[in-house]
Amino acid sequence: MDRLVAMRVFVTVVDLGSQSAAADYLEMSRPVISRYLAELEEWVGVRLMHRTTRKLSLTAAGNETLPRCRQLLELSADMQAAVKMPEDALRGDLRISVSTSFGHAQMADAVSDFVKRHPAVNIDLQALDRTVNLIDERIDLAIRVSKEVDPNLIARPLAVCGSSICASPAYLREHPTPQRVQDLSQHNCLTHSYFGRTQWHFEQDGKEVAVPIHGNISANETTTLMRATMAGAGVAMLPTFLVRPFLLSGELIRLVPDARPRELTLYAVYASRKHMPAPLRSLLDFLVERFKDPQWEHTL
Repeated sequence: MDRLVAMRVFVTVVDLGSQSAAADYLEMSRPVISRYLAELEEWVGVRLMHRTTRKLSLTAAGNETLPRCRQLLELSADMQAAVKMPEDALRGDLRISVSTSFGHAQMADAVSDFVKRHPAVNIDLQALDRTVNLIDERIDLAIRVSKEVDPNLIARPLAVCGSSICASPAYLREHPTPQRVQDLSQHNCLTHSYFGRTQWHFEQDGKEVAVPIHGNISANETTTLMRATMAGAGVAMLPTFLVRPFLLSGELIRLVPDARPRELTLYAVYASRKHMPAPLRSLLDFLVERFKDPQWEHTL
């Protein structure tokens, strides 16, 4: 006997008030309904229902058994929902490369929301501050912030990535606040190890402006530069996707807001469109939708 089915029959007969109504609802014959009720009574060892031609009524034991049957059926349904996946559910493994700063600031939350929707997808998130070889390192998708990407790869633009010139309140108490981008040449500018070491580029009044800079700290990872800036070491050009919360809280101050640092683009980069796995295609669409109006680019 399938005891869960027998319990469902018992509960349905009680709820609908007759075996015939339960038979119609459960799409079973009347004899099958009667057999399940009899087998359930045999299993529990007591009579559960008084049966007459006019009505059904529960015995004292039936009144005790009914709520327990409901509880077991609910527990069974919860367990099935927890482990059962639709046949067309996304499933598989994805290996993603992302910079440490964007990984911490944005991507960790994004992939968390994605796997909540698709729990059978496993994501290996590699936070790396270098350009990876997608083929050699078995990377399905790389998230890159850049002016341009390798023409041998497929790059899907996700969002604009602006930057802000920032300093801490402590630094500005000891140094004059720059009024123009040219004033930055007189400040200790903290720079990235691989770009912008000697010049920062801006758009001001519709013109490109290059400002020579110098400083005594550089780092190959943007979050490290931000922490040094917050500690009062100097002025830095930092991506807005990373620093916006600290600008809003006042822990960092945005400088020369009329000049826009050169914008970069956030790309999703992958090796081939051919035979693209369904989880990768779905993740790409998810990221395009998530970052189409990035909060970090809203007016500060």
